[in-house]
Amino acid sequence: MERNVILCLTAWLALGLSWSGIALAQTKPRIAVFSGPTSTIQNSPPLVTSNTARAGRGLPLLRNPDGSPARYDPLVPQRLAAPVEVLIEQFTAHPLERDAAELYGPPDGYVDRQGVFRTTRANPDDKPVYKVILRPQDGFFPLPYMAVQADGKPWDASCAAFNRCRQTFYPDASRVFEEIDRGLAGRDERGVGNALSAKANFDFYRVVPPGGYTKGLTHAERTDVGQGDIGPEVSGQHFFPYGPQGSEPLMADLAKVTNMVQKALSSGAYAGAIWTEGSPNVQETSYWLNLLIDTPLPIAGNAAQRVHGLIGMDGGRNMIDSVDYILSKVWADREGRDELGAVLLQDTQIFAARQAEKQGARPGGYVAMGGHGGIMGTIGDPGAVTLWFKPTTRHTWGSAVNLTQLPRTVPGVRRVNGKLTTVQVSVKDEEGFLRGEAIPKVTMVKYNRWIRDSAVADITEEPEIPARIEKNLKDHPLSGFVAEGSTPYGTLQRSMADALNVAALSGIPVVLVSRGDTAGLMPVYTFNLFIEGNNLTSTKARLLLMAAMLKFGSLPQAADPRNPTPEERRAVQEKVRQYQEIFNTH
Repeated sequence: MERNVILCLTAWLALGLSWSGIALAQTKPRIAVFSGPTSTIQNSPPLVTSNTARAGRGLPLLRNPDGSPARYDPLVPQRLAAPVEVLIEQFTAHPLERDAAELYGPPDGYVDRQGVFRTTRANPDDKPVYKVILRPQDGFFPLPYMAVQADGKPWDASCAAFNRCRQTFYPDASRVFEEIDRGLAGRDERGVGNALSAKANFDFYRVVPPGGYTKGLTHAERTDVGQGDIGPEVSGQHFFPYGPQGSEPLMADLAKVTNMVQKALSSGAYAGAIWTEGSPNVQETSYWLNLLIDTPLPIAGNAAQRVHGLIGMDGGRNMIDSVDYILSKVWADREGRDELGAVLLQDTQIFAARQAEKQGARPGGYVAMGGHGGIMGTIGDPGAVTLWFKPTTRHTWGSAVNLTQLPRTVPGVRRVNGKLTTVQVSVKDEEGFLRGEAIPKVTMVKYNRWIRDSAVADITEEPEIPARIEKNLKDHPLSGFVAEGSTPYGTLQRSMADALNVAALSGIPVVLVSRGDTAGLMPVYTFNLFIEGNNLTSTKARLLLMAAMLKFGSLPQAADPRNPTPEERRAVQEKVRQYQEIFNTH
């Protein structure tokens, strides 16, 4: 028995581990990190050929605006191919290190003017140095970028067609996390690095990622959670960057997001989740997760206003704060369940996903919409989480529209042989997960002043709405409208209201919201055929309507939507009340 213990201890020590390290590895929580589309937090500046490489190849140097050569090469994190010995000059990590020289231990040796290393000083002007072996397994080191194009030209910041363009987005967040741990994205307040891995272990999921493997990837090379090789990927189908070659995810991809996050958080393996996405849209997907994911665990959304590696980048700090937030358990009720719902964690502020909105393309550019709070807390240095308010709306495990609460099928509506016909829409598959083809098609329309053609309200002035109604009845058995009216009552021009009444009487629910930052609640008008959107923005109301349609399906249809009977109107209003309850509480 003793011999086995000694052998085990010897093996651990050979790997450079301690018993405390063993315990830490066993007890550290694990967090799931999901990569969403156009995620600036996983983007990097273009890789530009360094002047070191240009000079060595006789290529034109990078120059300043005045024509002088650039002073320094920007250094890019790269991995060594083999161990290398380097000598580091003592007292060069800070301009005042030498001022406290008496506090330092001796160097490893000295280097003379010819670059010869000795363990003792031979001349007064010999430089004290540290000797270190840098190894590939040590991680990335900042080094000059030496690559050139296949034709021998240097790489610069310009980009031609996609097949001649290098991707700047990372395929998952693992590289970003490694660079943060190495301090290449900025050291933490303690100055010791490992700001993420010291606190938790991480699994990385490529849900609808911003970068992809156009040539494929073997299973052995994967850095994400998944089985088997990755086949060749196509932008707009498997990954979703922005920029000149940008692409948008499909409606069906929202089901993929829902199912992957739900499966992971139901596995029992995680303490919480981080969702990354482009800054204009992260608050929307975070709200969708807030509505659909049945979990007692915290979900934190993160974005960046500046790409990873850029001066003033904010993404790394946001992700560190999300880890601190998840581990703090400030979100937990007495039973350990998340009582805050999905949050957006940006610039040390904890936003409720329901209220968070991007206002400006800069760090600090998020605000709380709705006029009644939305910033629930703050995160200080280092990692002190303070909670100020808790939401009262339903979310995650308590949501009435989460994945568990959705039925297998709901009624939809199509036009068949010229008649409106109720059809059954399969919402969930045999395993209880969301079907991509079930995602409702919900579009937005907006009130305009000074737009009427005549004094008589005429539905023909709104040709876009009838066209969309017919398109939906042909292709989408679950569909809806969000109408953004004037502030604060959601007033629409009469012609638009009449056209949307036809939609509601055709089985297509309509949500009415006020435009802008609605600082008050929308009145509920029981006499109309619309759902009032509380104090939600149009984008958030759209997501809630999509979720509610997966629970309730379409509205009852009138035989002639332009000439309904009183009974047909009442049937629509009765079902609208079910929707209204969801909008009042979520």
